[in-house]
Amino acid sequence: MWRQKEDSSSASDDGKVTLKVFSNLPDRKNGQGLVEQTIIDEYMKENPDVNIEVEALDEEAYKTKFKAYSMEGMPDVVSIWGQPAFLDEVVEAGVLAELNSDDYADYGFVEGSLNGYTYDGKLYGLPRNTDIGVFYYNQKMFEDNGWKVPETYDELLALAEDIKAEGIIPVAMDGGDGWPLACYLADVLYKLVGSDYSQIVSDAIESGDFSAPEIKEATQLMKDAADAGLFQNGYDSQDYATSQNLFTNGQAAMWYMGSWETSMATNEDIDESIRTNIRVFTMPTVEGGKAAATDISAWNGGGYAVSANSEVKEEAIKFLNYMYQPEKLSKYGWENGVGLSAQDQSEYMTGDETELQKQIVDLLANSTDLSGNPINDCGPSAFKTSIESEIQSVTNGTSSIDDFLSTIGASCK
Repeated sequence: MWRQKEDSSSASDDGKVTLKVFSNLPDRKNGQGLVEQTIIDEYMKENPDVNIEVEALDEEAYKTKFKAYSMEGMPDVVSIWGQPAFLDEVVEAGVLAELNSDDYADYGFVEGSLNGYTYDGKLYGLPRNTDIGVFYYNQKMFEDNGWKVPETYDELLALAEDIKAEGIIPVAMDGGDGWPLACYLADVLYKLVGSDYSQIVSDAIESGDFSAPEIKEATQLMKDAADAGLFQNGYDSQDYATSQNLFTNGQAAMWYMGSWETSMATNEDIDESIRTNIRVFTMPTVEGGKAAATDISAWNGGGYAVSANSEVKEEAIKFLNYMYQPEKLSKYGWENGVGLSAQDQSEYMTGDETELQKQIVDLLANSTDLSGNPINDCGPSAFKTSIESEIQSVTNGTSSIDDFLSTIGASCK
């Protein structure tokens, strides 16, 4: 259970204010971490009486320490997720400060993007991204081997056979962390049921009964992918960085992840022959499924909030609002190719963006429906923990589909 104690941050005797920022972006030289650090540096330059200290951990370590901080005293500005599995409990425990929604009327937030950060009609955080579940793929590798981007799920599994025949991993998967597999499951379920997705998931979570035939079929399709060798050997125990490295080193033809990794196309740590050839496609359609190719798995993911008990809350909110000025977080994010903001970025488009960035924009612009939150983020934290820790077993065959669905259902009761 969450419990918030008083924050330890404060203003010093000489009038200097120290803000503590707790971030889930440990890479401060690329992507979103670079954008975040750039804004922090600019804020301190414009406000010499403010010192900002940053602690940044990768996502899993971050969430673990976030719970510890909720007991010991939360840093002033923190990364959060606008999803029930995360937000509901921390708001109920009084961890986050309420924000004034009127302050953001002219910040260009995309319609509906603040909904996940709102609880009982009150705003407790701001979204940073619009996230899309995608398969990144190496276009040159595809062209050299005569492989075509699959349009159906059956074509995806058939493609895996062709790729393996060349001694290449079809899809690099971060299975060790659990949540990417859960996103994959949600993606397949959405392709099966279309706009009924949210209702089917919410009904299952509310009742603790995941025996709906659509959920069973989606789980079977996910297992079919693992059985077909779509993922690398050992995927179920390998982490984010390992799966990404398999793709960016050319050992894997594809990587299943989110649009927040669009900055790979500008990351000079990745060989030029690979980074300039990274492209994307979304989950292919499923035979008999209700969702069209342009119905895509997308949601508003990570963002920021202020600690309810910050001793420098006024300055923390001032900094938060500075970050979200459209010409800051949204503009810098676009210029660094880090995916899609939760704010309107249209005025920053120059035509000189990377091909990968243009593709991501087109996916959203041409979408006919969006899924909403992945299944693992739609319920209480106990459910999130359960599905993310049990999903490896059902994909690798050490647990049956019925047992898996029964176990995650029990976590909702």
